[in-house]
Amino acid sequence: MPLQVKRLLLAFAVFIGIMLVLKYFLTPESWREYGPYRGNALKEIAGKEAKYVQMETCAMCHDSIAEIKTQGSHQSIQCEICHGTGYKHADDPENNNMELNHDRQFCLRCHTKNVASPQNIIKQIDAVKHYEGEECITCHNPHQP
Repeated sequence: MPLQVKRLLLAFAVFIGIMLVLKYFLTPESWREYGPYRGNALKEIAGKEAKYVQMETCAMCHDSIAEIKTQGSHQSIQCEICHGTGYKHADDPENNNMELNHDRQFCLRCHTKNVASPQNIIKQIDAVKHYEGEECITCHNPHQP
C-alpha cells in the first residue's frame, strides 16, 4: 500500500476518533429518549408560562369589538395575530402593552393578489393599484372588513 494512502487512512481514523469522543461528551443523557429528540426538552417546554391567550380572553373585556368581529371575515383569526401576545395585557389591563401593527405590508401578507391563494376565501387586492401609500385601516375596519 502506498505511503500516501496509509497517511490518509490514519488521518481519517484520527478524525473519526475525535468525532466519536466529541459525540460522547456533547450528547445529552436524555438524547433518543423519545426518538431522535432530547427527552428533557419536553419537561423544559412544559415548565414555561404560556404566552398566548384565546379570543375568549379578549372578549371578556372587549365584548363589543368581539361581537363586531364575529360578523366579519376575520372571525376565525385570533386577536393576537394582529395585536401581538396578550398575556401581559390580560394580567394587567391598565398597562396597554399590545402591539397593534398599522403597517400596510402587514395586511398584504395575506391580501396581496396571488393566483396560488384561494380567492373565494381570502380577499385579495392589487397592492400597486389599491390606494398605494395609505394604511389599510384608513378605510377598512379589520374587525369587520
